[in-house]
Amino acid sequence: MEAQYPAHWEADVVLADGGTAHVRPIRPADADRLRSFYSRLSDESIYFRFFGPRPRLSDKEVERFTNVDYVNRVALIATLGAEMVAVIRYDRVEPGEAEVAFLVEDAHQGRGVASILLEHLAATARERGIERFVADVLPANMRMMGLLRQAGYTAQSSFEDGVVRMTLDLTPTETSAEVTTSREHRAEARSIARLLAPGSVAVIGASREPGGVGQTVLRNLLAADFTGPVYPVHREVRAVAGVRAYPSVTAIDGEVDLAVVAVPAESVRGVVEECAEKGVHGLVVVSSGFGETGAEGRARQDELARIARAHGLRVVGPNCLGIANTDPAIKLNATLAATVPGRGRVGFFSQSGALGTALLQRVAQRGMGISAFVSAGNRADVSGNDLLQYWEEDDPTEVILLYLESLGNPRKFTRLARRIARSKPIVVVKSGGTPSGHSAEELGLPDTAISSLFAQAGLIRVHDLIQLFDVGQLLAYQPLPAGPRVALVTNSDALGLLAADACVAAGLEPRAPVNLGPAAGAAEFGAALAGELAAAEVDAAVVIYMPPIPGGAEEVAAELLRVSGAQDQGRSAKPVLATFEGHLGMHRHLRVADGTGGPARGSIPSYAAPEEAVRALAHVVRYATWRARPAAAPPELAGIDTQRARTLVLDTLAAAAPAEPGKAPAEPGGAAFAEQGPPVRLDAAELLSCYGLTVWPAEVVRSPDEAVRAADRLGWPVVLKVADPAASRRAGTVRLGLTGPEMVRHAYAELAGQPGEQVELAVQRMAPQPAVPTVVGVVEDPAFGPVVSFGLGEVTARLLLDQGFRLAPLTGEDAAALVRSVRAAPLLFGEYGYPPVAVGALEDLLVRVGRLANDLPEVARLDLDQVLVGESDVMILGARATLRTPAGPRLDGGPRRLG
Repeated sequence: MEAQYPAHWEADVVLADGGTAHVRPIRPADADRLRSFYSRLSDESIYFRFFGPRPRLSDKEVERFTNVDYVNRVALIATLGAEMVAVIRYDRVEPGEAEVAFLVEDAHQGRGVASILLEHLAATARERGIERFVADVLPANMRMMGLLRQAGYTAQSSFEDGVVRMTLDLTPTETSAEVTTSREHRAEARSIARLLAPGSVAVIGASREPGGVGQTVLRNLLAADFTGPVYPVHREVRAVAGVRAYPSVTAIDGEVDLAVVAVPAESVRGVVEECAEKGVHGLVVVSSGFGETGAEGRARQDELARIARAHGLRVVGPNCLGIANTDPAIKLNATLAATVPGRGRVGFFSQSGALGTALLQRVAQRGMGISAFVSAGNRADVSGNDLLQYWEEDDPTEVILLYLESLGNPRKFTRLARRIARSKPIVVVKSGGTPSGHSAEELGLPDTAISSLFAQAGLIRVHDLIQLFDVGQLLAYQPLPAGPRVALVTNSDALGLLAADACVAAGLEPRAPVNLGPAAGAAEFGAALAGELAAAEVDAAVVIYMPPIPGGAEEVAAELLRVSGAQDQGRSAKPVLATFEGHLGMHRHLRVADGTGGPARGSIPSYAAPEEAVRALAHVVRYATWRARPAAAPPELAGIDTQRARTLVLDTLAAAAPAEPGKAPAEPGGAAFAEQGPPVRLDAAELLSCYGLTVWPAEVVRSPDEAVRAADRLGWPVVLKVADPAASRRAGTVRLGLTGPEMVRHAYAELAGQPGEQVELAVQRMAPQPAVPTVVGVVEDPAFGPVVSFGLGEVTARLLLDQGFRLAPLTGEDAAALVRSVRAAPLLFGEYGYPPVAVGALEDLLVRVGRLANDLPEVARLDLDQVLVGESDVMILGARATLRTPAGPRLDGGPRRLG
């Protein structure tokens, strides 16, 4: 029987130096490719692999190495273009153990190819039931021993007969996860650095046509005074814009780091292949005619990304505005926008190419400045995730602004954001529906859920582009506030009151406005601001300067800068922002010069109206509160039996869809997961018991006598209710507090309906009162992964969709924030006549449900309805679980890969 090729093991990957490669299982058709690869190896590499000289591989060896069963014998190769540059393989030697070996072409050693292949091979081995690798290594082969030791797995070694035997336990560890994350971060950051800091740029398709796309980019590069050589490429002309032109990129004498592609869409493939031949590191494709045009364009776009990655190139675009870097050592404006802001502290990513020019103009008008700008367009390859990795390491970038229309890998996005936001604020405008471009209803997550998930990750989500820049300019030039208490210094009583009202509406705590009167000048403003900043009860100050008669602005601005910059250095400085003569942006009189002509830290941002200043401050206060809380890991939980839960889930799925005769049961992520299976019901009570949670028993009954006997067994008093969970939303489907047989019989007669109707009823012991009803849920979202929801079970809360959401797994802090995120949360804390209840027990339940959701991607939906929160404990009265065979691993699961 021919081995089934596991296509799900294929992946595009980023190497340590920022280049890309393709990883895939070996195939019999790779025989000639293997011979060619072997012929390029050095004698030393061959000696280390085979423990002796071996000038060539025999036909029998080639056949054995390329024909594997993808179960007991597996080999993965890394390719660049059509060439194999590395191979790694394992051979099972006994149950749970396999021998591993690898070879990397000498020219590509040191690029991180072997570490990526080991990650991918370890994942395939675990999928096939292999728990450990063994490798026999010559003592002189320090590179391989170092690779195995640095993978982060538990490693042991022994020495015998002149060979070091190393054993690797493939169980993922915290260290192995950290190693993978760290390597991913460095590689992706490096790949973007090669794009944004090129030593030379070629513009392919730079014609003599005035206003043409290629010529526009070329002229903008030249006008920005790019510090490296610029090479126009045109098939026919000898010069463009006074610069010598070349007929092809391969004809250029010097090296080319970056190519801007402005040729018709159907010609892009040939250009990519020429760039690969030339050794170009990256492409910016401004050409249109790709995914935005329909199915044919989408196929062309996918081919562009595939070919570019296969040849080691990253791609920005297609259909994008371009990229810019304001670093004085680079001065790159490879965009279609003639106006690029000056040097600043903000990294700006825009998915929209069409909006890019307008966005850059707005930034320039505000005088904010940027560190770098990337317009991703259709985002065939480079995405916001890549830029987050780069900007985390980029010292000149202190604030990250993102305009997003979709998220290619939201789970990875939130993981990165949660880490990066601890040191650099991230402000996001997210337009459109949901991450993958579908409506929120189609995915089951409302837009409010996405806002909740962003907030959990520390992202500042704003509603529009004006707020994006309003918040960005405050973060870029002023310190973070320590709390929500706001001082208001104004020369207009009306504007001061408006600002105070805006503070209350935004959740801030305003002090009484200090109204200096319309005639106030620099001395009055300086003294008032100094007094407010010195008060322990002030965390931030908003200054409103709107004089009825122009004059004196420069003196007032100078005094505001002096006072705000002279705050007591023994404690954290407090942010100051202003409405200064209605100016929007970084007013020239409120700037602190940074030596490059742009504003420096300490500059005071101005807003057109005080309400806009307050709204921006409120966003920053919430972010500062999140950042002040220490990062925490999900807590250790007692009473967890993950293995029993996994066995229960897989057995249930297998029983619902029996495997083919002679076929081994599939593991998650395996080849059998190519298509998502139908929904399958599971015993939710048994599943929850694996995570230390108990569902109150309920018995379905079919007669009054059965109901009475069930009440005797369960204990009085009891509840009689319609068994169908969907009926809980209808009135009159439950009878509470039944204390005796006659009450049960009477209730049964009421609920059973008319003769001939088949209505299943259930008996359950009455939960102690008082208690607050709540609802807890889990959904395996196709974009974000497992999401935990929480809300109160009262009718009003359900009708108003008063729910909170968090990504699983949950920390204790996540669970606490989730409980408090709903508007009806005060009912849990003893307000509005309700007694205070066991919120701690509720939070523990949420953490456990989050752990279950994270452990078991097969759980498509889990509903705990209702969960009564009493004075000392929580009681799960009903639970329903639906399983579904995943279509593949979660987007951010498994070894490193692009996409």
